[in-house]
Amino acid sequence: MIEEKLSSKVKLLIAVAALGYFVDVYDLILFSVVRNPSLKSLGLSGPELLNQGLTLMNIQMGGMLLGGILWGIYGDKKGRKSVLFGSILLYSLANALNGLVHDLDTYAWLRFLAGIGLAGELGAGITLVNETLPASKRGIGTLIIAGVGASGAIFAPIVSNFSSDPEWWRTCYYIGGGMGLALLLLRLGTFESGMFLDLEKDVKRGNFFQLFSHGKIFKKYLYCILMGLPIWYIIGILVFSSPELLQGMGLKGVITGGDAIMYCYLGLSVGDFASGYLSQFLQSRNKAVMIYLLIAWVLTIYFLYAMSDISVVYGNVMITLLGFFGGYWAVFLTSSSEQFGTNLRMTVTTTVPNFVRGALIPISLLFKFLIPSVGMVHAAALVGVLCFAAAIWSVSQLKETFGKSLDFIEE
Repeated sequence: MIEEKLSSKVKLLIAVAALGYFVDVYDLILFSVVRNPSLKSLGLSGPELLNQGLTLMNIQMGGMLLGGILWGIYGDKKGRKSVLFGSILLYSLANALNGLVHDLDTYAWLRFLAGIGLAGELGAGITLVNETLPASKRGIGTLIIAGVGASGAIFAPIVSNFSSDPEWWRTCYYIGGGMGLALLLLRLGTFESGMFLDLEKDVKRGNFFQLFSHGKIFKKYLYCILMGLPIWYIIGILVFSSPELLQGMGLKGVITGGDAIMYCYLGLSVGDFASGYLSQFLQSRNKAVMIYLLIAWVLTIYFLYAMSDISVVYGNVMITLLGFFGGYWAVFLTSSSEQFGTNLRMTVTTTVPNFVRGALIPISLLFKFLIPSVGMVHAAALVGVLCFAAAIWSVSQLKETFGKSLDFIEE
């Protein structure tokens, strides 16, 4: 049975899901990288660059939140493979068309559509791989997907620096759209989940509201979301604000936002591989996540309170380490997917990561609210306490899923 599961078709499925997530992350990060040159090209300047940039980012995030629900429901009702095709087709076309925009309204609509498309890729890939691989190998498949995918965030700033042409941002979007469309050819070799095909026809599938209909199911769903909060706290608060935070610590030099994101995602990419292997070694999802959370919290305290008169190299090393121990995305998604039955698995695996990303909105608002009264460092620490405490508590409440059979349904 294991030999059959690890056939060339299964390996192709993992490769396609990993490359799909690579393009997904490239396109997700690309807007942050080319925000200023693209908006300047559209005639914006000064404070408008930040204000309109944040508006477009929130519009993209809104698309991802909506898309996470829509793709999840569709995947549980119609199949995982169809989401792999549909989601990447939508965001590839939207991103390619971004290179043609000449007004802000069109830009906003295309970011919204791209967000909807970006929301489905990862959940579909993780669900399909988890339902295809034998229980002992599921963590390997998802760590490859998450690790390769995270490196897409490193590729985006590299591509953006290929040319000093002020209109190069358009080509960056064409590259992302082209990579996605090229992947559609590889997806012809993928296949549908056997577990999904074997579901009884009268089983209720993809009912999003079923997640809120029973206290036990809702708590499990909420714990899965809370488990991932520190990942985006690290990315969206510590790393995003690192140029300002590090300057206050006596940084000798300058670390730009683009460099901080690149080093963070370098750590995330390697960390995803390492956390996945740690989970396999310990034969436990929960232990691997808990180890990462505890080390990440210690590093956060050190980053905020124990560093002074640091060099740019040392600052980048700390950002990379924070990314590394925030890199339990693969294990977090695998655990979330394994918690729920086949009739709701795609809905959960698609909505959970997008709700975690969406949680950055209230997290960042709380951070901004606290800064005037306690200062940036203390504000970051207080928000961090909430995120890490919620995640650690949630992991302690979730049942271990390593080696668990996924051939079951939620009643």
